Amino acid sequence: MLRTTLAGLRMHKARLVTTALAIALGVMFVSGTLVFSDTLKAGFSTKMMGSADDFAAVAVPEADEGAPADPEAPLPSLPAGALEKVRDLPEVAAAGGMTRGDAPLLDKDGRSVGAMPTIGMSLGDGTRFQPTEGALPDGSGEVALATTSADATGYGVGDTVTVLDSEGDRHEFTVSGLVDFGVDGELAYRGVVAFDEDTARAMTGAEGYSEIDAAAAEGVTDAEVVGAVEDAVGPGADVETGTAYGEQLAKNAGADTQVLTVGLMLFALISVFVAAIVIYNTFAILVAQRQREMALLRCVGSARGQVFRSVLTEALVVGLIASALGIAAGVAAGWAGFAFGGEALGADTSQPLVVGVLPVVVGMTVGTVMALGAALLPAWRATRVPPLAALRTSATAQGLEKGIGWVRITIGAVLFLISGGIVFVATNVGVGATGMILTTVAGLICFVGVVVLSPLLVRAVVAAVSPVMRRVGVASMLAADNSRRSPKRAATAMIALTVGATLITGYAVVNASLKTTMDEMLAEQFPADYLVSAPMDEPDAVVPQESVDALEESDATGTVIEQRQTYTGGDEATGDLPVSTYIGGTLGGDLKNDAVSGALSGMGPGKVAVSEGYAGDREAGDMLPVATEDGVKEYEIAAVLEDGGTLWGATLAPEDFEKAFPSIEGSSEILVNGAEGASAQQVRDAVYDAVADAPTVGVSSMAEMKAQFDDVLNIAFLAIAAMLGLAIIIAVFGIANTMALSVLERTRESAMLRALGLARGQLRRMLSIEAVVLCLIGAGVGILLGVVFGWAAGTSAMPSMVFTLPVAQIAVFIGVAVAAGLLASVLPGRKAAGQSITGALASE
Repeated sequence: MLRTTLAGLRMHKARLVTTALAIALGVMFVSGTLVFSDTLKAGFSTKMMGSADDFAAVAVPEADEGAPADPEAPLPSLPAGALEKVRDLPEVAAAGGMTRGDAPLLDKDGRSVGAMPTIGMSLGDGTRFQPTEGALPDGSGEVALATTSADATGYGVGDTVTVLDSEGDRHEFTVSGLVDFGVDGELAYRGVVAFDEDTARAMTGAEGYSEIDAAAAEGVTDAEVVGAVEDAVGPGADVETGTAYGEQLAKNAGADTQVLTVGLMLFALISVFVAAIVIYNTFAILVAQRQREMALLRCVGSARGQVFRSVLTEALVVGLIASALGIAAGVAAGWAGFAFGGEALGADTSQPLVVGVLPVVVGMTVGTVMALGAALLPAWRATRVPPLAALRTSATAQGLEKGIGWVRITIGAVLFLISGGIVFVATNVGVGATGMILTTVAGLICFVGVVVLSPLLVRAVVAAVSPVMRRVGVASMLAADNSRRSPKRAATAMIALTVGATLITGYAVVNASLKTTMDEMLAEQFPADYLVSAPMDEPDAVVPQESVDALEESDATGTVIEQRQTYTGGDEATGDLPVSTYIGGTLGGDLKNDAVSGALSGMGPGKVAVSEGYAGDREAGDMLPVATEDGVKEYEIAAVLEDGGTLWGATLAPEDFEKAFPSIEGSSEILVNGAEGASAQQVRDAVYDAVADAPTVGVSSMAEMKAQFDDVLNIAFLAIAAMLGLAIIIAVFGIANTMALSVLERTRESAMLRALGLARGQLRRMLSIEAVVLCLIGAGVGILLGVVFGWAAGTSAMPSMVFTLPVAQIAVFIGVAVAAGLLASVLPGRKAAGQSITGALASE
C-alpha cells in the first residue's frame, strides 16, 4: 500500500505543487518570525554587552519606584566625590563617570529640538559609550551628538551647533563625533549632547554622577570589584557587574521585541489558517476525483483503514517536504527582516543570524500538523467510496456537492444571529478590551456561518449575475453555468480569499475611521492654527510677554488667545483641580467643548465650566468650591463639559481668575489663528519670528500634527496590509489549485466544447471569467464582513469613533481580486486550451 501511495504521489505531483506552496508560505512566516525575533534579541544583547561587558562593575543611583513623581525634584545622582573613591580602590584598574542634565540643542532654525530638552552628558575614555563616527569631545569647544539627534537635525561631524546652558545662554560647539546610545528609550527620544566632564558640569549645572563604570585590576574578580565599589559609593546606589547590567538593558529593550513578535505571530497564524483551507480544499477535490482509484483499491482487497492511511501518508509526505522548504525560506526571510529592520529597532546588525532548534521544530510541526489536520476529513471521505464506484465511466467530484440544504441554511442563520447579538452587546456595553474581545468572538462565529453558507452564497450570486453574463458571450455563459454547477467546490476555494479581504478591509475601516475621529478631536482640542507653549520641563514657566505682544501686533495673525492655568484644591470630589482662563477668546465661539449639562453660552463672572471628571455628581446650576489665594470660593456651574475636549478641569472668566489668583501673571499657552487673507507661510513666519528670542518655547502646528499622525497610521496600515497580503497570495494559490483540478476533472468536457467549435481563446476566457467571478464573490463577502466588523471593533474600543468608509481602498481591493482571478486562471487556461481534442475524448 505504501508503494501504491508513493506511486500516486509521483503521478499526481503537479496537482500538489500549489498545496506545497501554501504550506511552505505559512511555515515560512512562522519560522521567519522566530528567527527574526531570536536574532533581534541577540542583536540587542551584542550591542549592550559589547559596551557593558567591558566593565567589572556599573554603579547607578538607586531608584525609588514607590516615590511619587515630582517634576521639580532633581534627578537622583551619585555623590560628586564617588568617582575618585572608586578610582583609588586597589581592586579597580580604571573608572569613568557620567554626569547628566538638561542641555537644549538648537536646530538649524534656532529652535529647541524636540518637546523635551536634549540631555547633556559627560563622556570620556573610561565610560561605556564610544563613538560610531568621529571622536569623543576633547576640550571645551567640542561636543558629540547622539545619532538620533544628528538624524533629527541634519548635523554631522565638523558642523557647528548651538546649545543652551542651564541659564538659557547660547554656546557654540564643533561636532567631534556621533555616538549610538543603543536601545535606551529616553536617550533615543530626547537625544544627547555629550561634553567633556568640566564642560558638562558648566552647561547643565549637574553636580553628581549618573553612572560610574569600573574595570577590574589584574587578578580581581567582578564580584570583588562590585563589593568594593558598593562600599566606596555608599548607600543610595545600585551596583552590579557589567554583564548583569548589560543583560538587564538588553532585556528591557527586548520587551518591545516581544510585542512585535506576538504581532507577527498573529499574522503567521492567519497565513497558516488560510493555508489549511487551501490544503483541505485540495485533498477534498483530489479524493472526489479519484473515486474510481479508491474504489479499485477496495476491490483488490484494501481495507478502509489502508485507504485512510494512504491519503494521510500523502498529506504527511507533502507536509514534511513543504515544511522543510518553508523553514529554509523562513530563515532567509528572518535574515532579510533583521538586515533591513534591525538597525531601525536599535539592534547591532553585525550580529550573525541566530537559527535555533525552536524555529525548525515549530516550523516542521506546524506544517506537518496543518497538512495532516486538513486531510483528515477528505481521508475519512475516501473510506466511504463504495467498491462499485470502480465500474463508473467517469470520476467526477460528485461528493463535494452533498449537504446543501435546509440544515445548512438553519445552522448558518443561527450562527449569524449569535454573532449579531454579540456585536450588539460589544458596541453598546463592552468598551475597550472587553468590547474588542467580544467583537473578535463575534467575527469568528460569523465567519463560521459564512463557511457554512458559502455554497449557497456562490449559487445565489452567480444566479443573480447569470442573465448579464449570458449576454456578454459564449465564454461568459459557460463560466456562469460551471460556477453554479459546483458551488461547494467554488466556495471552499474562495474562503481563503475571504479571510484576507475581511482582515484587510476591517483594518482599513478602523484606520480611516480613526483618522477622521482624530482629525475632529484635534480640531476641537486644538482650535487654532498654532499652539505656542511654555517649556514642558519647567512647571511654572510661561511664554515671554514679548512674544505675546509680537503675536498680537502682527498683521499676519488674527485671534490670539492666552491661556493662564494653575493647580489648586477643591473638595473630595474634585481633588487637585486644574483651573484655567482664556484671555482674548470667547467660550462657545472661539473655544468649543460639548456639554453634558448646561451650555458654555451661560459663562460669565461668578460662573465656572467644569469637565465631567472633576464635576463629581454636580450638574449645571450647582456650586463648585475652588481654593483661591484668598480662601475657598464657590462658583455657579454654567456647564459640565465632556472629558477629552478643549477645556479641561475648571474654567473661570478672566476677571474671576485674576481676582482668585493675582500672582499668576504669565500665560502657559497661546492659541494663534492666522489673519483673514494671510498665507500659511506668512502666519508661520509671524509665529516663529515672535518666539525667535525664546528658543525653548514650543511651537506646534495643527496641520503638522495631523500630518505626523496620518503618517504613523499610513505606515502601520501599509505594514499590516503587506503582512496580510501573504494570506491573499496563499489564497491565489488555492484558487489556482482549484481551477487546475477543475480543468483535470473536465478534460473530456473541454474537449467536447472544442469539438463543437469553441476556440482556444474562448476556453481560456471561460476559465478566466470563472476565476474572476470566484475571486469577486470571495472578496465581496470579505469586504462586507470587514466593513461590519471594522465598524464594530472601532466602536467597541472608541464609542465616539466617526465611522468612515475607505472607498478608494476598497476599490483597490476589488481590483486586486480581479487581478488575482486572472492570475489564478493563466496556467489552468493554457493547459485546458492546449489539450488534444481526440486524445482527451479517447481518455475516458
